[in-house]
Amino acid sequence: MLQAARLAPSQLQEATDIVVNFLYGQFNKDGGFRNRAGESDLYYTVFGLDSLIALQADIPLEKVGPYLKSFGNGEELDLVHKSCLVRCRSAMPGGSADIEAADAICRDLENYRSADGGYGAEPGSKTGTIYNCFLAMDTYQNLDKELPNSEGVERCLASLVTDDGGYANEQDLKIGTTPTTAAAVTILTQQGKDVSPSVIDWLVAQCVRDGGFMAMPAAPFPDLLSTATALHALRETGYPLDGLREPCLDFLDRLWTGESFLGHQADDRVDCEYTFYALLALGHLST
Repeated sequence: MLQAARLAPSQLQEATDIVVNFLYGQFNKDGGFRNRAGESDLYYTVFGLDSLIALQADIPLEKVGPYLKSFGNGEELDLVHKSCLVRCRSAMPGGSADIEAADAICRDLENYRSADGGYGAEPGSKTGTIYNCFLAMDTYQNLDKELPNSEGVERCLASLVTDDGGYANEQDLKIGTTPTTAAAVTILTQQGKDVSPSVIDWLVAQCVRDGGFMAMPAAPFPDLLSTATALHALRETGYPLDGLREPCLDFLDRLWTGESFLGHQADDRVDCEYTFYALLALGHLST
């Protein structure tokens, strides 16, 4: 994802510095990036750091370093924030070589291995979710390690295919969603597995005529998260984006506020998360 986001400045052009200044303004005094409540948040710090890296902007290490160090090795964090901590540290100079106790983190990750072979939100879960499988894979990659028992993750994903051709995050959900389907596609392609053409068709069908991808067929309007993740997943499969480029660029232009990008047409504020998704989408649409 970061590699694709690095291509965004070719679309942003003179607005690149504007976005960089917006990102610098999202730092709190403790060195974390603020969430929508204004509090420092590891989740938002991931997107802030990745956005600065994608735009080739300097990271204020004297701020970020102490903030990340305050979490130790993530012993008290849940799977989501543990993954965020590892991803943040891998973005720092030296990359994953600077991450302490990598083996201990991996052992802790396996506590979230679900009975069906995936990864659940809590240790000892009976069933996994696609989101947590994606986080686990991303964490192992940021630690420069192979995802163990990838066959179990594939079994988990297979159980989450919906009748409409997409993927649901949990087994009791019957309708596919775009971010979840995109995550499943990314997991499969990263593990060298084929993706069913019907899944690719389902993703493409979520793009509306005026540009942007819906989160699900019944969604009221397209959103930036769905658009960025769908474009990334389609690119991972080798699907040509030529026919989607102009309408999706128009969609992103409608979300531009003059300093960053809104998450959707009914949104009223900008943040680090949607900034990164805009960069990801722009990067894929630039090639």
